[in-house]
Amino acid sequence: MHSDTPHILREFDQAFASLRNEVIAMAGQARLNLERAMQGLLQRDLERCKAAIADDDEVDEAELRIDRIGMETLVRFHPVASDLRLVITSMKCAANLERVSDHATNIAKRARKMLSRSECAEVSFLEPLYALADQQLRDAMSAYTDRNAELGQSLQLRDKDLDKMHKRLIATFTSRLEEGGERAEDYLHLVFVARSLERIGDLAKNIGEDAVFLDQARDIRHEKLNRPVSDEVGAE
Repeated sequence: MHSDTPHILREFDQAFASLRNEVIAMAGQARLNLERAMQGLLQRDLERCKAAIADDDEVDEAELRIDRIGMETLVRFHPVASDLRLVITSMKCAANLERVSDHATNIAKRARKMLSRSECAEVSFLEPLYALADQQLRDAMSAYTDRNAELGQSLQLRDKDLDKMHKRLIATFTSRLEEGGERAEDYLHLVFVARSLERIGDLAKNIGEDAVFLDQARDIRHEKLNRPVSDEVGAE
């Protein structure tokens, strides 16, 4: 029995490393899909739109792999404390990343429709919202990979800035939509693209909240904003 211990520990470490690496790779693909979708829209590049739509399947498959590895790890190793939190957080993170990629697909599909029409100047209004959503997604994944509770919790407040920008854009697009005219369809597409970017910010915030749980065993989803990260809760 004693001679099997190193082998079991090695398999234990490999399972957790595999789970973490799968999540990181999935995040990279989800962000790439979003980048292609937005570049397709902003640069009127149909091929990038098609690539974002086609590669959504890879993200779906990654979510299934992560769920399978997570469940197998739970059943085989019965992890506790921080190891258990890693499994739970990784599976929740994968679910959020799958939804990010779904929103990227929706953006690419609307971009594809807009590309069949003449260029709409107001498309550029979306660039700051996209930049903010993408930055939040990157920071959320950094919070997960580095177990950085402070960075994860900061996304709650930063998401409020994204929400404000989103509301201003929706007001602008809606106002122009109500004016009617040949651009009405384009403004409707832009409303839905803005909403997808706002939702991606929400999903990044979710991942950040899970990173706090991973690092400090705290569930901050319903805590009041501005509350500082506590050092009093034992992480193990």
